[in-house]
Amino acid sequence: MKKHTISGQDAYLYKRKNSRFWQAAVCIDGKNYRKSTKSESLARAKDVAEDWFLTLRGKKIAGQLSNEKTFADAAKQFMYEYEVLTEGERNERWVQDHYRRLRIYLIPFFGDMPLSKIHAGIVQEYRISRLRPEDESARIPSRSTMHHETVTLRQVLKTAVRHGWLTYVPDISAPYKTSGKISHRAWFSNAEYKRLYEKTRENIKKAKGDRQKYLAEQLHDKILFMANTGMRPDEANCLQYRDVEIIHDEDSDQTILLIEVRGKRGVGYCKSTTGAVRPFERMLKRNKPDPHDLVFGQDHKRQFNRILEENNLKFDRQGNRWTFYSLRHSYISFRLLEGADIYQIAKNCRTSVEMIEKHYAVHLKNNLDASTINVRKGR
Repeated sequence: MKKHTISGQDAYLYKRKNSRFWQAAVCIDGKNYRKSTKSESLARAKDVAEDWFLTLRGKKIAGQLSNEKTFADAAKQFMYEYEVLTEGERNERWVQDHYRRLRIYLIPFFGDMPLSKIHAGIVQEYRISRLRPEDESARIPSRSTMHHETVTLRQVLKTAVRHGWLTYVPDISAPYKTSGKISHRAWFSNAEYKRLYEKTRENIKKAKGDRQKYLAEQLHDKILFMANTGMRPDEANCLQYRDVEIIHDEDSDQTILLIEVRGKRGVGYCKSTTGAVRPFERMLKRNKPDPHDLVFGQDHKRQFNRILEENNLKFDRQGNRWTFYSLRHSYISFRLLEGADIYQIAKNCRTSVEMIEKHYAVHLKNNLDASTINVRKGR
């Protein structure tokens, strides 16, 4: 490791074995501070380091430096233990999303702050910095994105509490907009769904060449499969043939699919309607797969969007965009309209009753019982 001492024995520059940039390090009151100079030039790195050293000494004089753990320390500990402790219970992408938010947004803002200095006011400044970025061309995050960043921030602070670095987690909930507008999820009505799968069937007949016909057949069966299982698109994309079993269900006296689902909630199970069996059988016959092969090995997004646009099915009447996810929403809505038990739907779709009541049931007129609404007291 290359090393150059500057500004006294306690401050130096060094270069790691596999890094092209010089790193600055200094020891103040027994605590080590490190920073990348982002420079390959030694002369430039010395200038950056000396400015940083002076800044740290200024903070020491002002009483702003302490031996207290920083947010970056807590974030490092959180990333070390989270994946290990939630193995098998959280989808890998969900875990990586936590790390991405920390790396790109939270650590650059909170990293050097002592944990005791992070309070509701500082968190509100962070939200404002995200919603009013200095770069006018930067994309403004959605309400959902900001919520996820707050969740990650809270997880790091909880880690600090568990290790005794922080007394309690401050209230960092978003003020003012405590309850957003409840929007219904875009779903295909029965008529719209029928129109969609009829158009994908026509798309098979119009396909030119074996390859195009194969992709059209796969898309048609994927739409029928997803609308009759309620699986999330990411769950369907991870699905292997060995995860799907054709069974005779004794409770309903029907032939259905029993599916082992791997998604953001870990491993769960799904029982399809009978409408998913024939599409799956066609895919078995068409693909002659090995058990480890993906059921949906191709990305049909572009083909799907083209069919939606050509048939005026891109947006619902509220302006919500129809996507593959809309097939899951359609499945849930169809089951509610048929009078299925809401708890069983939630269990089969690996979600909560609260989510279904909030985003689906409230928008379905069939869930309003006129006999109980229009009751009259006897004279």
